[in-house]
Amino acid sequence: MDSPELVDPWRLADTRGAEAARRRIAAIDDRVRAWVTLLDADEPGTGPLAGVPVGVKDIIDVAGVPTRCGSPVRADTPPAAADAAIVRLLREAGAVVVGKTVTTEFACFDPGPTRNPHDLARTPGGSSSGSAAAVAAGMVPLALGSQTAGSVVRPSSFCGVAGLAVARGALPTDGVNPLAPSLDTLGLFAATVEDLALARAALTGREPAGATVPRLLAWDGTEIADVSPAMRAAHADAVERARAAGADVGAWDVDLRAAAADHHTVMAAEASEVVPSDPRLGERLTAMLDEGRAVSPDVLAGARSRAAATRTAALARLETADAVLVPGALGVAPLATDGTGDPVMSRPWHLLGLPALAVPGARDEAGLPLGLALIGHPDREDALLSAGRWLEARV
Repeated sequence: MDSPELVDPWRLADTRGAEAARRRIAAIDDRVRAWVTLLDADEPGTGPLAGVPVGVKDIIDVAGVPTRCGSPVRADTPPAAADAAIVRLLREAGAVVVGKTVTTEFACFDPGPTRNPHDLARTPGGSSSGSAAAVAAGMVPLALGSQTAGSVVRPSSFCGVAGLAVARGALPTDGVNPLAPSLDTLGLFAATVEDLALARAALTGREPAGATVPRLLAWDGTEIADVSPAMRAAHADAVERARAAGADVGAWDVDLRAAAADHHTVMAAEASEVVPSDPRLGERLTAMLDEGRAVSPDVLAGARSRAAATRTAALARLETADAVLVPGALGVAPLATDGTGDPVMSRPWHLLGLPALAVPGARDEAGLPLGLALIGHPDREDALLSAGRWLEARV
């Protein structure tokens, strides 16, 4: 089976169910390798997600299953005593947890075995590698992930699925293994933005956002990174399509040049206090922890102070718009041998505590996904999802 045949969008409205998910996993996961643990059949509940099979990233507790966090350090960890709060919400909504998905080590940068269903030589991104790949490959229609830098948006962009990294505090993180507590947030993966809106509504008790013509701002990322020509073209094309369809598209004018570096500083410093040193840790994680231990209190305070000032300016700018249209990554998924890709396109926004929505649809000339993203106001995720549903139909 070649990689195009591994891609199978599964919508929430489908009625295939948990047994169909297990059959699909059995048929193809030896190539995609998205799963760590598969669970015995659960009885579906009766809520709005009744019978929907779900994957859970292996930094999130599922009762009776070890949370190994993709690390040999946690190889002998005992099973979790209880579900994480977000898993309880899923079960209460009727969903069926079919298993735990691969994460990079401690949700950082050392890759796991998962491959991109669109091209098995390429990474699915990280750290929510298995969740994004499982949705892209049609193993499940919904999966849980998390984001500390770009761990929802980047895998979504690489795998051609929709992903929502919620504003911090929007969904409960009790029972989620931390990496950098002031940055950690939960995320959802689905085939479409519409499905994300339905899933979020089921978890929050709010009505799903409809699709309305948004007020947009555009930022192409080139002020902070070397964005690939293909991604720049996809972003520019989306801006033009949005304008042609009636959207007002202005320019993002808040300076983000310091924010990416400041995010790295905060993430490394906090992770060095959370993740214990161990010679079994991967090279990339070890290097980041070493960097974090070298961050002085004054440097960390400076990064946080700049972030607070930039957040104030960003929130003021977002009072005039529903979302900012940005690249979801630097380009298409790199080869798996080169790592999980660079989260730089997400770092500034995530430092500011803003929700991010990956919108699938754009492709490069070879047909590989080039996911775009929308950034929203933390108090208006409904407007963000509404803008995403509208944009998804046009890119």
